[in-house]
Amino acid sequence: MENENKSAFSEAVANFKIFLKETFDIYHDTDRHATIEDIKAGVDMRGQNAWVLVFSILIASTGLNTSSTAVVIGAMLISPLMGPILGMGLSLGIYDTDLLRKSIKNFGVMVVLSLATSFIFFSVPLFQNETPEIIARTSPSVLDIIIALSGGLALIVALSRRNRSTNTIAGVAIATALMPPLCTAGYGLATGKWTFFGGAMFLFTINTIFIATATYIVVKFLRFPLKEYADANRKKRISQILSFIALAIFIPSVYFFYKLYKKSDFEQKVTSVLLDLKEDKGIGVFDVNPDFEEKTISFAVIGTNLDAKEIKTIQDKIAKLGYENVKVQVLQDLQSKQTLSRLSEIENSYLTTQQLLMKKEEQILEKDKEIFSLKNQINHGTNVSFVDVSDEIKSLNDKVEEVSFYNVLRTNFKTIDTIPHFVIQFKKEVDNAEVKSQIEKYKKWLQAKLKNEKVIVESK
Repeated sequence: MENENKSAFSEAVANFKIFLKETFDIYHDTDRHATIEDIKAGVDMRGQNAWVLVFSILIASTGLNTSSTAVVIGAMLISPLMGPILGMGLSLGIYDTDLLRKSIKNFGVMVVLSLATSFIFFSVPLFQNETPEIIARTSPSVLDIIIALSGGLALIVALSRRNRSTNTIAGVAIATALMPPLCTAGYGLATGKWTFFGGAMFLFTINTIFIATATYIVVKFLRFPLKEYADANRKKRISQILSFIALAIFIPSVYFFYKLYKKSDFEQKVTSVLLDLKEDKGIGVFDVNPDFEEKTISFAVIGTNLDAKEIKTIQDKIAKLGYENVKVQVLQDLQSKQTLSRLSEIENSYLTTQQLLMKKEEQILEKDKEIFSLKNQINHGTNVSFVDVSDEIKSLNDKVEEVSFYNVLRTNFKTIDTIPHFVIQFKKEVDNAEVKSQIEKYKKWLQAKLKNEKVIVESK
């Protein structure tokens, strides 16, 4: 019975191994010679390929400028970027120096065409906005490496199959790693933002290395046929040189992956520690800037200030997570309080000024009312222009030399009375009797005209 159980278990294990082999085996379904020819045919970056590249870069640049992921993916669907890079990986794997030279040459053409196209596009001031899609391509992360490596592996595996139905999808995966960085580098050149250019080109270079490395690994794993050389010594020398170049590419790839992995891990753990701090202290934590290279963390807090002991606790927590001697720089709430205090002072000063202005406006209104009242008092009982009255006086007697007018304010301490007062000056040849007669006549005339019996008329 026991032997039967062991036999059944062994059979199940054997069947499972067969299942796994049938599921993941790609060795026997590979058309090596056809794959080599296909990759060689796609290396050339001229004619239709060159124009398609230019147009796809224009579309991708438009997508980055508008932060439209759909547009960028549309550009990737038609992009021929992967040809020269696959050629470099294949040439190293099968020791083909001619293909390597051709691939490097066309790779250079591809980069120049892409940079020139995106540079021209972003030289237009209308298209120079710093969008999130552009900023995201200025520094590499471990996720970019995974995309590039996975895309390279997917494409070379897909190309090696007899059925090529998944080639386009794998091509999009590679274009994801290559097109946005190249467009962002062109943006940096066009706008003079060299950090954008440097970061994007660094990301593009790393992605290129990983795609070529993925191609090399699959070519070696599937045992693609090596190129034949008539001279055995030359073949050996070429294989040694290209193996050294492949190793020189592979080692930096591992180093870059490790560094970017540690950078991402550092940032994630810093975020975790600061999230715990936020929940424990009930404070706001923002503007977090972890710098893996400098081993520093800077952030700002609002709500409660952190003392030296609490900052030391943060450093200890990060040290326990594997990152020692990390400097923590905290922008405390003190500056915020000082700013708020200053803003409050300015606001109070503004309100005081507004109140003073309103008070001045009220005083001006009161003065305007007083002036208006005085004008009414002046005009009370006259209702006519002084100029008109004086002209009439002159027309009635050409011996009048001058006329004066003013109001006399009189009060009995109960009411105030305004009395119009006219002073008429006659020429010297007019005797006193005539002056007296004329003054009396003008008095009656003015009292009737102004409808005011209190009008006073005197001679000068």
